[in-house]
Amino acid sequence: MQAIISSWLTEQGIHASYIALCADVIGFALILVLCSISFYIAKNYVLLLIHKVIVASKNTWDDLLFDHQVFSRISLLVPFVLLLLLSPLLLAQDALLAKVLIVIAKIGLCFQIARSVSSVLNVINSLYRQTASERYLPLNSTLQVIKLAVYLVASILAVSLVLDRSPLYLLSGLGALTAVLILVFQDTIKGLVASIQISANKMVAPGDWIELPKYGADGDVIEIGLNTVKVKNFDNTVTTVPTYALTSGSFKNWRGMLNSGGRRIKRAIVIDVRSIKFYNQKQLEELKSVQLISDYLAKKQAEIKQETAQAISNSPLTAATINTRQLTNIGTFRAYINAYLKQHRHVHHQMTCMVRQLPATEVGLPLELYFFSNDQNWVNYEAIQADIFDHLYAAAPLFDLRVFQHPSGHDWQSSKVNADA
Repeated sequence: MQAIISSWLTEQGIHASYIALCADVIGFALILVLCSISFYIAKNYVLLLIHKVIVASKNTWDDLLFDHQVFSRISLLVPFVLLLLLSPLLLAQDALLAKVLIVIAKIGLCFQIARSVSSVLNVINSLYRQTASERYLPLNSTLQVIKLAVYLVASILAVSLVLDRSPLYLLSGLGALTAVLILVFQDTIKGLVASIQISANKMVAPGDWIELPKYGADGDVIEIGLNTVKVKNFDNTVTTVPTYALTSGSFKNWRGMLNSGGRRIKRAIVIDVRSIKFYNQKQLEELKSVQLISDYLAKKQAEIKQETAQAISNSPLTAATINTRQLTNIGTFRAYINAYLKQHRHVHHQMTCMVRQLPATEVGLPLELYFFSNDQNWVNYEAIQADIFDHLYAAAPLFDLRVFQHPSGHDWQSSKVNADA
């Protein structure tokens, strides 16, 4: 082809000293035009045809080939292949321009093949995420290692082409750089080891809700990579955490809660100790109208009546209130809360449900509710919790109990008005 162009230039009357230069210029221009045309056809016609075939297909996995630009990256191979094939034909083989273009074509092919392989690996990763029943296999980390190896090979080949040396020549020198490579890729090595440990121990998987206060992460895991783990927080921000941090430190995984079917509610109502007292018979009769504790009151009154009769028969002096067993308002309120929770439709009845007293503090006596809701949705969970405590705060005065709170400005204002009056 070079000879044909040279003979044509001779026929056109070009001086012999300029024929070689003109032939190279024309050959280079033809190469650029043909490579551009080939890329345009591949991108705008061939890719369009392939896209129509994929859209018409009933399969869904082939859509990922377009989502991850597999065919788009393969189409970029066409101009580099033509550049490699046409350069020796349209340019003088001993010309510097031909050698440079051939090297550029080979380097471009190396990296474009690496990019194509990378996009295929992305397709494999997406297929795994869509179809895998368990996501503990560290496929994403493994694929990132493969990508790193592919790009490393492409880089070595590119350097060998530029230096015109065998790749084995470069690889032989890597042994002396082992310590440097370990230092450079230490995070990658630690991430690979950590991802294997995470998979083997089933510590975390994409979709798990985890908490890492040290890194400010509190949300769902969206990706476990070779070097980083991405956590989408509940405020829609994304926190990036080093992969090895999950094995070198501690974190909380809420997967067990999600799999259990219940979500724990643990909160206390603080009762003013000065409002705790014994019930008299009249007050107990009034409380019998409360259906949730009517059976409880009847049972307790029968037990107390029997024990009191025995105590009086043994010693008439024990008939006083303090000397016999009596019902207290806080004990009755605790029984009411327990009955209220057991009949509540949003409380998980197969899991722990109890009401207990905590040690009294300077602010009062805490009554702690410990139970599980059967709805794990965050919004519903908070609504259930709020509804239960709304009811209990409103019910406390019916048992002559005061919920403790520190005096507010309104309290001091009321005291001053009373004092002035």
